Amino acid sequence: MAFARRATAEVADSRYLVTSLSPRSVVGEAYRILRTNLQFLSLDKPLRHLVVTSAVPGEGKTLTAANLAVVEAQAGKKVIAVDADLRRPALHRRFELPGNTGLTTWLAGGAQLPDMLQPTVLPNLHLLASGPIPPNPAELLGSSRMQELMAQLSDAADLIIWDTPPAIVVSDASVLATRADGTLLVVRAAQEPYFSVKRAKEQLQQVGARILGVVLDAVPSGGGSDYYHSHYHYYYYYGGQHRKKR
Repeated sequence: MAFARRATAEVADSRYLVTSLSPRSVVGEAYRILRTNLQFLSLDKPLRHLVVTSAVPGEGKTLTAANLAVVEAQAGKKVIAVDADLRRPALHRRFELPGNTGLTTWLAGGAQLPDMLQPTVLPNLHLLASGPIPPNPAELLGSSRMQELMAQLSDAADLIIWDTPPAIVVSDASVLATRADGTLLVVRAAQEPYFSVKRAKEQLQQVGARILGVVLDAVPSGGGSDYYHSHYHYYYYYGGQHRKKR
């Protein structure tokens, strides 16, 4: 199981993609380390579908999904970032793209998949926005149409990253996690009570989700508020041993 800990500061929406705007920053490096360790956790079977979720809202799951998609694309993979938060979609805003058509449009049978994929900051990174908010998100995500979509996405990209709603708020993340190759749980430092994180972990495990690790977000740097120069720590657990990088 991999654990990441990353220092951040509040910034405007247009600067959220630090991995694209400042790829050599320490924060960008933290995402690249996360990317590397995900590769080590999937040597036998490469990840194709990765769910990113959190216990409750406001923990940075969308930020993590967007930046991880960028560093994976920078490494040469064909990546599709999917906004599967069909209740409060926000992923399209991280890429400054429209979100009025996308996932739910395709599920409703209203379009061809290539027409729904929007190019982003990198030529091999595309966004599948949420589309119109439906009255029954969990049912849509668990439908046979969704299974068909996941198969088509697998043919179109090397990695599909799914931004989903918080795990203990609604069942959507659990529904998708049962069909994905792995799940990342994003936790905001010094904010979320332990019991909420524990409950999210247990809920995902109960449906058979493969939890790859935890990303600890917004860790105070202890050295000022500079977004690009604050230091970070990275922790991960793998193969029965704890390791620490500084």
